Amino acid sequence: MAEREFSYRPRIVDSTLRRKIKGKGAVLIEGPKWCGKTTTAEQMSGSVLSVDDPASVRTNIMMSEINPETLLEGDQPRLLDEWQVAPKLWDAVRHHVDHHKGQGQFILTGSSVPADISETIHSGTGRFGWIVMRPMTLFESGESTGEVSLGGLFESPEVSGSSDIDITRLTFLICRGGWPESIDLDEDVALDQAFDYIDAVIKADMSRVDGIRRDPQKVRALLRSYARNLGGQISQAALSADLSTGGSDRVCEETVSEYLQALRKLYVIEDLKAWNPNLRSKTAIRSSDTRYFVDPSLAAASLRIGPADLVKDLNTLGFFFETLVVRDLRVYAESLDGDVYHYRDNLNNECDVVIHLRDGRYALIEVKLGGEALIEEGARTLKKVLSRIDTDRMGEPAFMAVVAGTERYAYRRDDGVLVIPIGTLRN
Repeated sequence: MAEREFSYRPRIVDSTLRRKIKGKGAVLIEGPKWCGKTTTAEQMSGSVLSVDDPASVRTNIMMSEINPETLLEGDQPRLLDEWQVAPKLWDAVRHHVDHHKGQGQFILTGSSVPADISETIHSGTGRFGWIVMRPMTLFESGESTGEVSLGGLFESPEVSGSSDIDITRLTFLICRGGWPESIDLDEDVALDQAFDYIDAVIKADMSRVDGIRRDPQKVRALLRSYARNLGGQISQAALSADLSTGGSDRVCEETVSEYLQALRKLYVIEDLKAWNPNLRSKTAIRSSDTRYFVDPSLAAASLRIGPADLVKDLNTLGFFFETLVVRDLRVYAESLDGDVYHYRDNLNNECDVVIHLRDGRYALIEVKLGGEALIEEGARTLKKVLSRIDTDRMGEPAFMAVVAGTERYAYRRDDGVLVIPIGTLRN
Protein backbone atom coordinates (compact mmCIF):
# COMPACT_ATOMS: atom_id res chain seq x y z
CA MET A 1 0.00 0.00 0.00
CA ALA A 2 1.40 3.38 -0.97
CA GLU A 3 2.18 5.75 1.87
CA ARG A 4 -0.06 8.79 2.06
CA GLU A 5 1.64 12.05 1.16
CA PHE A 6 1.80 14.36 4.16
CA SER A 7 0.52 17.90 3.87
CA TYR A 8 0.29 20.01 7.01
CA ARG A 9 -3.12 21.53 7.61
CA PRO A 10 -2.71 24.93 9.29
CA ARG A 11 -4.10 25.12 12.80
CA ILE A 12 -5.62 28.10 14.57
CA VAL A 13 -3.15 27.59 17.40
CA ASP A 14 -0.20 28.19 15.01
CA SER A 15 -0.30 31.96 15.49
CA THR A 16 -0.59 31.57 19.26
CA LEU A 17 2.44 29.30 19.31
CA ARG A 18 4.48 31.72 17.21
CA ARG A 19 3.61 34.55 19.61
CA LYS A 20 4.39 32.48 22.71
CA ILE A 21 7.76 31.38 21.30
CA LYS A 22 8.72 35.04 20.90
CA GLY A 23 7.81 35.86 24.49
CA LYS A 24 8.92 32.89 26.60
CA GLY A 25 11.97 30.73 27.02
CA ALA A 26 9.83 27.61 26.77
CA VAL A 27 6.29 26.82 25.62
CA LEU A 28 4.22 23.86 26.81
CA ILE A 29 1.52 22.47 24.49
CA GLU A 30 -0.96 20.21 26.26
CA GLY A 31 -3.96 18.33 24.96
CA PRO A 32 -5.39 14.93 24.06
CA LYS A 33 -3.47 12.32 22.12
CA TRP A 34 -3.84 12.37 18.33
CA CYS A 35 -4.95 16.02 18.24
CA GLY A 36 -1.84 17.15 16.34
CA LYS A 37 0.39 18.64 19.06
CA THR A 38 3.61 17.06 17.81
CA THR A 39 2.96 17.84 14.14
CA THR A 40 2.17 21.45 14.91
CA ALA A 41 5.22 21.86 17.15
CA GLU A 42 7.47 20.25 14.52
CA GLN A 43 6.60 23.00 12.05
CA MET A 44 8.39 25.51 14.30
CA SER A 45 11.11 23.33 15.86
CA GLY A 46 14.81 23.28 15.09
CA SER A 47 15.30 19.77 16.52
CA VAL A 48 13.17 17.05 18.09
CA LEU A 49 13.53 14.59 20.96
CA SER A 50 10.74 11.99 21.16
CA VAL A 51 10.99 11.21 24.85
CA ASP A 52 8.61 8.23 24.59
CA ASP A 53 10.34 6.62 21.59
CA PRO A 54 10.28 2.88 22.46
CA ALA A 55 13.85 2.50 21.22
CA SER A 56 15.23 5.06 23.66
CA VAL A 57 12.60 5.79 26.32
CA ARG A 58 14.47 4.01 29.12
CA THR A 59 17.68 5.80 28.23
CA ASN A 60 15.86 9.12 28.06
CA ILE A 61 14.37 8.62 31.52
CA MET A 62 17.75 7.62 32.93
CA MET A 63 19.51 10.59 31.35
CA SER A 64 16.83 12.95 32.67
CA GLU A 65 17.77 11.76 36.16
CA ILE A 66 21.57 11.93 35.92
CA ASN A 67 22.45 14.41 33.14
CA PRO A 68 19.36 16.06 31.66
CA GLU A 69 21.36 18.74 29.84
CA THR A 70 22.40 16.06 27.36
CA LEU A 71 18.77 15.72 26.26
CA LEU A 72 18.42 19.47 25.82
CA GLU A 73 21.21 19.76 23.27
CA GLY A 74 20.05 20.54 19.74
CA ASP A 75 18.96 23.34 17.45
CA GLN A 76 16.37 25.62 19.03
CA PRO A 77 13.51 25.70 19.50
CA ARG A 78 14.20 22.17 20.77
CA LEU A 79 11.01 20.06 20.83
CA LEU A 80 10.67 17.65 23.77
CA ASP A 81 7.75 15.48 22.69
CA GLU A 82 5.77 13.70 25.45
CA TRP A 83 8.07 15.26 28.05
CA GLN A 84 5.94 14.00 30.96
CA VAL A 85 7.38 10.51 30.46
CA ALA A 86 10.55 11.94 32.08
CA PRO A 87 9.20 14.58 34.51
CA LYS A 88 12.68 15.71 35.60
CA LEU A 89 12.96 17.41 32.22
CA TRP A 90 10.65 20.19 33.43
CA ASP A 91 13.10 21.52 35.98
CA ALA A 92 16.01 20.88 33.62
CA VAL A 93 14.36 23.10 31.02
CA ARG A 94 13.54 25.75 33.62
CA HIS A 95 17.16 25.75 34.84
CA HIS A 96 18.48 25.94 31.28
CA VAL A 97 16.20 28.87 30.43
CA ASP A 98 17.31 30.66 33.61
CA HIS A 99 20.99 30.33 32.72
CA HIS A 100 20.81 30.76 28.94
CA LYS A 101 18.85 33.93 28.41
CA GLY A 102 16.68 34.19 25.33
CA GLN A 103 13.22 33.36 24.05
CA GLY A 104 12.01 30.33 22.11
CA GLN A 105 14.50 27.82 23.45
CA PHE A 106 12.15 24.86 23.97
CA ILE A 107 8.73 23.52 23.03
CA LEU A 108 7.30 20.77 25.24
CA THR A 109 4.30 18.67 24.25
CA GLY A 110 2.31 16.32 26.47
CA SER A 111 -0.92 14.34 26.29
CA SER A 112 -1.26 13.87 30.04
CA VAL A 113 -0.36 15.56 33.30
CA PRO A 114 2.75 13.97 34.95
CA ALA A 115 1.99 11.08 37.28
CA ASP A 116 3.75 12.81 40.18
CA ILE A 117 3.49 16.55 39.85
CA SER A 118 5.83 16.90 42.84
CA GLU A 119 8.61 15.82 40.49
CA THR A 120 8.40 19.32 39.03
CA ILE A 121 9.67 21.40 41.93
CA HIS A 122 9.10 24.78 40.28
CA SER A 123 6.00 26.06 38.55
CA GLY A 124 7.89 27.63 35.65
CA THR A 125 6.20 31.00 36.18
CA GLY A 126 7.80 33.61 33.98
CA ARG A 127 9.72 31.06 31.94
CA PHE A 128 6.92 28.98 30.40
CA GLY A 129 3.99 29.80 28.18
CA TRP A 130 1.02 27.41 28.15
CA ILE A 131 -1.18 26.37 25.24
CA VAL A 132 -4.06 23.86 25.27
CA MET A 133 -4.57 22.22 21.89
CA ARG A 134 -7.73 20.35 20.95
CA PRO A 135 -8.94 18.27 17.99
CA MET A 136 -9.59 20.15 14.75
CA THR A 137 -12.51 22.52 14.42
CA LEU A 138 -14.70 22.26 11.35
CA PHE A 139 -12.92 25.30 9.91
CA GLU A 140 -9.51 23.66 10.35
CA SER A 141 -10.66 20.38 8.80
CA GLY A 142 -12.21 22.18 5.82
CA GLU A 143 -15.89 21.52 6.59
CA SER A 144 -16.70 25.14 7.49
CA THR A 145 -16.54 27.85 4.87
CA GLY A 146 -15.28 30.33 7.46
CA GLU A 147 -17.52 33.10 6.10
CA VAL A 148 -18.54 34.16 9.62
CA SER A 149 -15.69 35.28 11.86
CA LEU A 150 -16.22 35.08 15.62
CA GLY A 151 -13.70 37.86 16.09
CA GLY A 152 -15.50 39.92 13.47
CA LEU A 153 -18.82 39.53 15.31
CA PHE A 154 -17.33 41.22 18.37
CA GLU A 155 -16.56 44.21 16.16
CA SER A 156 -19.71 44.27 14.01
CA PRO A 157 -22.53 41.76 14.55
CA GLU A 158 -23.47 41.32 10.91
CA VAL A 159 -23.45 37.95 9.17
CA SER A 160 -23.73 36.40 5.74
CA GLY A 161 -22.72 33.07 4.32
CA SER A 162 -24.05 29.61 3.62
CA SER A 163 -23.34 26.02 4.67
CA ASP A 164 -24.02 22.77 2.84
CA ILE A 165 -23.90 20.59 5.97
CA ASP A 166 -27.08 18.53 6.20
CA ILE A 167 -28.10 16.14 8.95
CA THR A 168 -26.37 13.17 7.31
CA ARG A 169 -23.10 15.06 7.04
CA LEU A 170 -23.46 16.52 10.52
CA THR A 171 -23.88 13.15 12.21
CA PHE A 172 -20.83 11.86 10.36
CA LEU A 173 -18.72 14.84 11.44
CA ILE A 174 -19.80 14.34 15.05
CA CYS A 175 -18.85 10.66 15.03
CA ARG A 176 -15.62 11.12 13.06
CA GLY A 177 -14.45 13.94 15.27
CA GLY A 178 -11.64 16.37 14.67
CA TRP A 179 -8.72 13.92 14.77
CA PRO A 180 -6.22 15.02 12.10
CA GLU A 181 -5.42 11.46 11.05
CA SER A 182 -9.11 10.83 10.33
CA ILE A 183 -9.78 13.78 8.07
CA ASP A 184 -8.62 12.26 4.77
CA LEU A 185 -9.54 8.63 5.45
CA ASP A 186 -12.42 6.76 3.85
CA GLU A 187 -15.54 7.38 5.91
CA ASP A 188 -15.88 3.87 7.34
CA VAL A 189 -12.20 3.82 8.34
CA ALA A 190 -12.41 7.34 9.76
CA LEU A 191 -15.28 6.31 12.02
CA ASP A 192 -13.13 3.57 13.55
CA GLN A 193 -10.59 6.00 14.96
CA ALA A 194 -12.60 7.25 17.94
CA PHE A 195 -13.55 3.65 18.85
CA ASP A 196 -9.86 2.76 18.86
CA TYR A 197 -9.12 5.84 20.94
CA ILE A 198 -11.65 4.93 23.63
CA ASP A 199 -10.44 1.32 23.68
CA ALA A 200 -6.87 2.56 24.27
CA VAL A 201 -8.06 4.81 27.09
CA ILE A 202 -9.91 1.95 28.76
CA LYS A 203 -7.32 -0.78 28.31
CA ALA A 204 -4.08 1.14 28.80
CA ASP A 205 -4.06 4.91 29.25
CA MET A 206 -6.21 5.04 32.39
CA SER A 207 -3.68 2.87 34.25
CA ARG A 208 -0.58 4.42 32.71
CA VAL A 209 -1.50 8.05 33.35
CA ASP A 210 -0.46 7.91 37.01
CA GLY A 211 0.58 4.29 37.55
CA ILE A 212 -2.67 3.32 39.31
CA ARG A 213 -4.33 0.19 37.99
CA ARG A 214 -8.00 0.77 37.17
CA ASP A 215 -10.82 -1.62 36.39
CA PRO A 216 -11.47 -1.45 32.60
CA GLN A 217 -15.13 -2.37 33.08
CA LYS A 218 -15.65 0.50 35.51
CA VAL A 219 -13.89 2.89 33.15
CA ARG A 220 -16.09 1.82 30.26
CA ALA A 221 -19.23 2.12 32.39
CA LEU A 222 -18.22 5.60 33.57
CA LEU A 223 -17.55 6.77 30.00
CA ARG A 224 -20.97 5.48 28.93
CA SER A 225 -22.67 7.26 31.82
CA TYR A 226 -20.79 10.47 31.03
CA ALA A 227 -21.83 10.24 27.39
CA ARG A 228 -25.47 9.76 28.38
CA ASN A 229 -25.28 12.98 30.39
CA LEU A 230 -23.64 15.27 27.83
CA GLY A 231 -24.54 18.91 28.29
CA GLY A 232 -25.87 18.33 31.80
CA GLN A 233 -24.59 19.09 35.30
CA ILE A 234 -24.80 15.57 36.71
CA SER A 235 -23.00 15.29 40.05
CA GLN A 236 -20.39 12.74 41.03
CA ALA A 237 -22.90 11.27 43.48
CA ALA A 238 -25.41 10.80 40.65
CA LEU A 239 -22.75 9.22 38.46
CA SER A 240 -21.91 6.85 41.30
CA ALA A 241 -25.57 5.90 41.65
CA ASP A 242 -25.83 5.42 37.89
CA LEU A 243 -22.85 3.06 37.88
CA SER A 244 -23.74 1.09 40.99
CA THR A 245 -25.69 -2.12 40.69
CA GLY A 246 -25.50 -3.10 44.35
CA GLY A 247 -23.36 -5.57 46.24
CA SER A 248 -19.72 -5.90 45.20
CA ASP A 249 -20.35 -3.99 41.97
CA ARG A 250 -21.08 -0.74 43.81
CA VAL A 251 -18.91 2.16 42.59
CA CYS A 252 -18.43 4.69 45.38
CA GLU A 253 -18.35 8.44 44.80
CA GLU A 254 -14.66 8.58 45.76
CA THR A 255 -13.81 6.11 42.98
CA VAL A 256 -15.86 8.12 40.48
CA SER A 257 -14.01 11.28 41.49
CA GLU A 258 -10.63 9.62 41.12
CA TYR A 259 -11.51 8.13 37.71
CA LEU A 260 -12.81 11.48 36.47
CA GLN A 261 -9.58 13.13 37.52
CA ALA A 262 -7.61 10.59 35.49
CA LEU A 263 -9.84 11.26 32.45
CA ARG A 264 -9.17 14.99 32.84
CA LYS A 265 -5.43 14.35 33.01
CA LEU A 266 -5.75 12.49 29.71
CA TYR A 267 -7.84 15.32 28.21
CA VAL A 268 -10.64 12.88 27.40
CA ILE A 269 -13.26 14.98 29.19
CA GLU A 270 -13.30 18.75 29.47
CA ASP A 271 -16.17 20.27 31.41
CA LEU A 272 -17.49 23.80 30.96
CA LYS A 273 -17.28 26.22 33.89
CA ALA A 274 -20.21 28.36 34.99
CA TRP A 275 -20.32 32.08 34.13
CA ASN A 276 -20.91 34.43 37.03
CA PRO A 277 -22.23 37.79 35.75
CA ASN A 278 -23.74 40.66 37.68
CA LEU A 279 -27.50 40.11 37.79
CA ARG A 280 -30.46 42.45 38.19
CA SER A 281 -31.82 40.44 41.10
CA LYS A 282 -30.48 38.18 43.84
CA THR A 283 -31.18 35.09 41.78
CA ALA A 284 -28.61 32.42 42.65
CA ILE A 285 -26.32 31.20 39.89
CA ARG A 286 -25.71 27.48 39.70
CA SER A 287 -21.98 26.85 39.73
CA SER A 288 -21.85 23.19 38.65
CA ASP A 289 -19.75 22.38 35.59
CA THR A 290 -21.46 21.19 32.42
CA ARG A 291 -20.25 17.75 31.32
CA TYR A 292 -18.53 17.42 27.95
CA PHE A 293 -15.97 15.27 26.18
CA VAL A 294 -13.09 17.08 24.49
CA ASP A 295 -14.51 15.83 21.17
CA PRO A 296 -18.02 14.54 20.38
CA SER A 297 -16.64 11.44 18.68
CA LEU A 298 -15.42 10.15 22.05
CA ALA A 299 -18.95 10.35 23.43
CA ALA A 300 -20.28 8.43 20.43
CA ALA A 301 -17.54 5.82 20.77
CA SER A 302 -18.22 5.48 24.49
CA LEU A 303 -21.82 4.56 23.66
CA ARG A 304 -20.70 2.43 20.68
CA ILE A 305 -22.97 4.32 18.30
CA GLY A 306 -22.56 5.83 14.85
CA PRO A 307 -24.20 8.37 12.51
CA ALA A 308 -27.21 6.16 11.74
CA ASP A 309 -28.00 5.84 15.45
CA LEU A 310 -27.90 9.61 15.97
CA VAL A 311 -30.19 10.31 13.02
CA LYS A 312 -32.83 8.11 14.71
CA ASP A 313 -32.59 9.98 18.03
CA LEU A 314 -32.70 13.75 17.46
CA ASN A 315 -32.76 14.54 21.19
CA THR A 316 -29.45 12.75 21.73
CA LEU A 317 -28.11 14.25 18.51
CA GLY A 318 -28.80 17.71 19.94
CA PHE A 319 -26.47 17.12 22.90
CA PHE A 320 -23.78 15.62 20.69
CA PHE A 321 -24.00 18.60 18.35
CA GLU A 322 -23.70 20.90 21.35
CA THR A 323 -20.45 19.13 22.26
CA LEU A 324 -19.10 19.76 18.76
CA VAL A 325 -20.02 23.44 18.96
CA VAL A 326 -18.40 23.82 22.39
CA ARG A 327 -15.24 22.18 21.04
CA ASP A 328 -15.05 24.61 18.12
CA LEU A 329 -15.98 27.71 20.12
CA ARG A 330 -13.30 26.94 22.69
CA VAL A 331 -10.66 26.98 19.98
CA TYR A 332 -12.04 30.06 18.27
CA ALA A 333 -12.50 32.00 21.53
CA GLU A 334 -9.07 31.20 22.93
CA SER A 335 -7.44 32.54 19.78
CA LEU A 336 -9.20 35.83 20.62
CA ASP A 337 -8.03 35.80 24.27
CA GLY A 338 -11.48 34.66 25.33
CA ASP A 339 -12.94 31.96 27.55
CA VAL A 340 -16.07 29.84 27.12
CA TYR A 341 -18.62 29.27 29.90
CA HIS A 342 -22.22 28.24 30.40
CA TYR A 343 -24.92 30.04 32.40
CA ARG A 344 -27.72 28.65 34.53
CA ASP A 345 -29.56 30.06 37.52
CA ASN A 346 -31.89 28.56 40.09
CA LEU A 347 -34.91 29.67 38.06
CA ASN A 348 -33.62 27.43 35.24
CA ASN A 349 -32.75 30.32 32.97
CA GLU A 350 -29.94 28.82 30.94
CA CYS A 351 -27.55 29.74 28.14
CA ASP A 352 -25.53 27.01 26.43
CA VAL A 353 -22.42 29.10 25.76
CA VAL A 354 -21.10 32.43 27.00
CA ILE A 355 -17.92 33.76 25.38
CA HIS A 356 -16.14 36.28 27.58
CA LEU A 357 -13.14 38.15 26.20
CA ARG A 358 -10.28 39.47 28.27
CA ASP A 359 -11.38 43.08 27.64
CA GLY A 360 -14.81 42.41 29.19
CA ARG A 361 -16.90 42.02 26.04
CA TYR A 362 -19.15 38.99 26.00
CA ALA A 363 -21.59 37.12 23.78
CA LEU A 364 -24.56 34.84 24.54
CA ILE A 365 -25.03 31.75 22.37
CA GLU A 366 -27.65 29.03 22.17
CA VAL A 367 -27.00 25.80 20.25
CA LYS A 368 -29.82 24.26 18.19
CA LEU A 369 -29.88 21.65 15.44
CA GLY A 370 -32.00 23.87 13.17
CA GLY A 371 -35.53 24.49 12.01
CA GLU A 372 -37.78 27.50 12.59
CA ALA A 373 -39.24 26.27 15.88
CA LEU A 374 -35.88 25.49 17.48
CA ILE A 375 -34.35 28.75 16.26
CA GLU A 376 -37.26 30.67 17.77
CA GLU A 377 -36.88 28.75 21.04
CA GLY A 378 -33.18 29.61 21.14
CA ALA A 379 -33.84 33.30 20.53
CA ARG A 380 -36.44 33.42 23.33
CA THR A 381 -33.98 31.77 25.71
CA LEU A 382 -31.27 34.30 24.89
CA LYS A 383 -33.56 37.26 25.47
CA LYS A 384 -34.77 35.81 28.77
CA VAL A 385 -31.20 35.31 29.99
CA LEU A 386 -30.30 38.84 28.89
CA SER A 387 -33.20 40.19 30.97
CA ARG A 388 -31.54 38.72 34.08
CA ILE A 389 -28.16 40.38 33.45
CA ASP A 390 -27.40 43.78 34.94
CA THR A 391 -26.32 45.46 31.71
CA ASP A 392 -25.68 48.75 33.53
CA ARG A 393 -22.70 47.02 35.15
CA MET A 394 -21.90 44.33 32.56
CA GLY A 395 -22.70 46.26 29.41
CA GLU A 396 -24.80 44.90 26.58
CA PRO A 397 -23.57 41.69 24.92
CA ALA A 398 -21.54 42.23 21.77
CA PHE A 399 -24.03 39.89 20.09
CA MET A 400 -26.49 37.09 20.75
CA ALA A 401 -26.63 34.14 18.39
CA VAL A 402 -28.15 30.76 17.76
CA VAL A 403 -25.49 28.44 16.33
CA ALA A 404 -27.30 25.87 14.20
CA GLY A 405 -26.32 22.54 12.74
CA THR A 406 -28.40 22.14 9.59
CA GLU A 407 -29.44 25.71 8.74
CA ARG A 408 -28.20 26.73 5.31
CA TYR A 409 -27.85 30.51 5.63
CA ALA A 410 -26.41 32.88 8.19
CA TYR A 411 -28.67 35.86 8.87
CA ARG A 412 -29.76 38.46 11.38
CA ARG A 413 -33.31 38.20 12.73
CA ASP A 414 -35.55 41.24 13.16
CA ASP A 415 -34.97 41.07 16.94
CA GLY A 416 -31.20 41.28 16.42
CA VAL A 417 -30.41 37.64 17.26
CA LEU A 418 -27.99 36.12 14.77
CA VAL A 419 -28.48 32.68 13.24
CA ILE A 420 -25.13 31.11 12.36
CA PRO A 421 -24.72 27.68 10.73
CA ILE A 422 -21.75 25.91 12.31
CA GLY A 423 -20.57 25.24 8.75
CA THR A 424 -19.88 28.97 8.25
CA LEU A 425 -18.00 29.74 11.47
CA ARG A 426 -14.31 30.38 12.18
CA ASN A 427 -12.25 32.28 14.72
